[in-house]
Amino acid sequence: MIIFHIIILISSLVTAQISLTAEKKIVGLDDEADKIIKYLNEDSKELEVISIIGMPGLGKTTLALKIYRDPRIQYEFPTIIWVYVSEEYNKKDIFLTILKKFTQQDMSRKSEEELAQQVKGYLSTGKFLIIMDDVWTVDAWDQIEAAMPKSNRYGKILITSRYENVAWRANRDRLPHRLRFLNQDESWELLQLEVFGKEGVCPPELEITGKLIAEQCDGLPLAIVVIGGILVDKLSSVTDTKMEWKKVSDSVQTYISNDDKNKRMENIISLSYNKLPYELRDCFLYLGMFPEDYEIPAWKLIRLWIAEGFVKQKPGKSLEDIAEENLKELVNRNLVMVDKMKPEGEVKTCHVHDMIREFCKREAALKNQNLFEEIKMSTDGVSESNISEMQKFRRLCVHSYVVDFFLKRPKAPKVRSFWCFSKADITLALEHIPFIIDTFSLLRVFDVNPIRFKRFPTKITQLVHLRYIALSGDDFKVLPKDISNLWNLQTIIINTNSRTLEIKADILKMMQLRHLKTKAAIILSKEGKGEVGLNLQTLTRLSPQCCTKQVFDRTPYLKTLGIRGQLLSLLDNKSLANLGRLQKLKLVNDAFPRVASENPLQGLPQPDRFPLNLRILTLSSTFLDWKHMFVLGMLNSLEVLKLKENAFMGKCWEVVAGGFNSLEFLYIARTDLQLWTVSGKGDHFPKLRCLVLKNCEKLHEVPTCLVEKLQTLDMERVTKHAVACARKIEQEKTMKYGEQSTRRGGFKLIVAPGDE
Repeated sequence: MIIFHIIILISSLVTAQISLTAEKKIVGLDDEADKIIKYLNEDSKELEVISIIGMPGLGKTTLALKIYRDPRIQYEFPTIIWVYVSEEYNKKDIFLTILKKFTQQDMSRKSEEELAQQVKGYLSTGKFLIIMDDVWTVDAWDQIEAAMPKSNRYGKILITSRYENVAWRANRDRLPHRLRFLNQDESWELLQLEVFGKEGVCPPELEITGKLIAEQCDGLPLAIVVIGGILVDKLSSVTDTKMEWKKVSDSVQTYISNDDKNKRMENIISLSYNKLPYELRDCFLYLGMFPEDYEIPAWKLIRLWIAEGFVKQKPGKSLEDIAEENLKELVNRNLVMVDKMKPEGEVKTCHVHDMIREFCKREAALKNQNLFEEIKMSTDGVSESNISEMQKFRRLCVHSYVVDFFLKRPKAPKVRSFWCFSKADITLALEHIPFIIDTFSLLRVFDVNPIRFKRFPTKITQLVHLRYIALSGDDFKVLPKDISNLWNLQTIIINTNSRTLEIKADILKMMQLRHLKTKAAIILSKEGKGEVGLNLQTLTRLSPQCCTKQVFDRTPYLKTLGIRGQLLSLLDNKSLANLGRLQKLKLVNDAFPRVASENPLQGLPQPDRFPLNLRILTLSSTFLDWKHMFVLGMLNSLEVLKLKENAFMGKCWEVVAGGFNSLEFLYIARTDLQLWTVSGKGDHFPKLRCLVLKNCEKLHEVPTCLVEKLQTLDMERVTKHAVACARKIEQEKTMKYGEQSTRRGGFKLIVAPGDE
């Protein structure tokens, strides 16, 4: 799979985030990367700009990300910033992205001019590299360049763009690097990687047809990746596979009979789409409604698919399980790109390539499905879409200026879903709510998370067809009793700054409710009793006072639970053990650090008081002594353990052999731990494959006994002693398994720039 840039893009706000967790496959870029790295390391008289140009799908971002990750770059530049620009860029948000590298201060309320000055100030001295990915226009570059310190000869900027005029505008003195197409050998190598993996070998019977298919892709990496997804699906017996591959080759030849390489790419995507099972097609086309390069949370996508009715029930499986299988199928076919993976191996976030996104939008329109309509409002409040035609659409998404959209008072009686992706702070007066109810009376999905309501819009409870609702408010403290009128609700998402969220209704009587997601501590109605939440699987935060036998007896199907508040009361709680289906638990102690450190938790519940099937556990701000870790070591099903924000405190952690028998992933962030030692004979973390250490600024070393199974060690803001110890583990891995084996995935050491 080609590396594509990984980004969070919500309308005009762009926040770059490079994910190093999703493994990708790269072919044929070593020589090009070496050339650009050489340019970046050369001395210059002033700020230097280097450009990579090429058509969509050729791998510009792939090459830029390869350069970003190269040790020579990480060593040379103490400050490296990735900024995704995109077609619908916003100058202010680009500046905010850069500033986040230098300060934690909230600067979102500053003007563009003030932010530009701040950016120039921070970049005026010191060595830095900024990667500006996907710059579309000369105007976009001109606005960004105004904030760049031209006199800083230690600064470098790397641009990727489809357009040569952008590259020449950025630097008239250096030829842009024009990305080449893959040659036949590289095309075949990439196709084999896609179909058979790193260690797999193509059977001789398939080689002739396989090479022909690779050649038919004309050296375009994205085309090879998409076709590879089709071929993987055809792998069965050799005879059947040979025949199926021949059919694919014939189809490719038919679909690419066009001299325009852009059109050929579109046709290849169309071929892959036509090979999809019918039950996956709406799920796939639905991805077109997300903004370009939007990093889609998998949990959100899955719940939206279910709310939209795209996922059909199958015997013995939950709707969520089926939806996850659908997502995996689209990933396996390379129509969806994975950005981040969860420690347990599931997709965390994903996105679609912009060419695939455009295909989804175009195909939905061509089929006259009226699947969705993207509403674009300009800065003067004029819609770029035909408001009068909205009556025929079932789904509307607004990417910006949503208030202006509501002021137009459009008529949309058939609309079943409405999303807003604008990231700018939006306050919508409650006076608009009656209009929303009248206009969208048949709504099933109402996702307006970017809009900040001053208080909960109670009239929303009149939309009785709602299955999915996502609302935000600065100080939502109460959900009214009328929320129970929404008897079709499956998913409730509430974003609020309040520490608690009191729910007046007995939500456990809402038989369709599956997920309630919020960061506030939920206080359930005391009036509730009797009915069992047969479908309720997720309560992301629950107040400790509600963690009673009565509540847990009514929620026997919970799979995910978070508890937030004063956690002392949980020590004697026996009710958690009754949640036999619970797999994921998060405990967040609400005590302020000063108070908690003076009066820390005295321990953890005994192992038999934890849910028997608990696989994933997160502790945050619990300020426990490391001696209590032995309790967690006795949880036989525990595979993922995350310790955040001083979950444990103390200078020394002595690990006794025999515990953590199932643990595969350990995350420790922010602790004063200095000595991590092991004692006793036997295995220590016998299955641990990934260890992440962040903000462990006093830790001296990592036990080398972890070397046996460990595959990934990720370190950020740790001591040089700890890094040296990690290098020793890396050496031991290399000595034991060989350098080539280590490079192929036996062990990966990730050290943040500046930690060595």
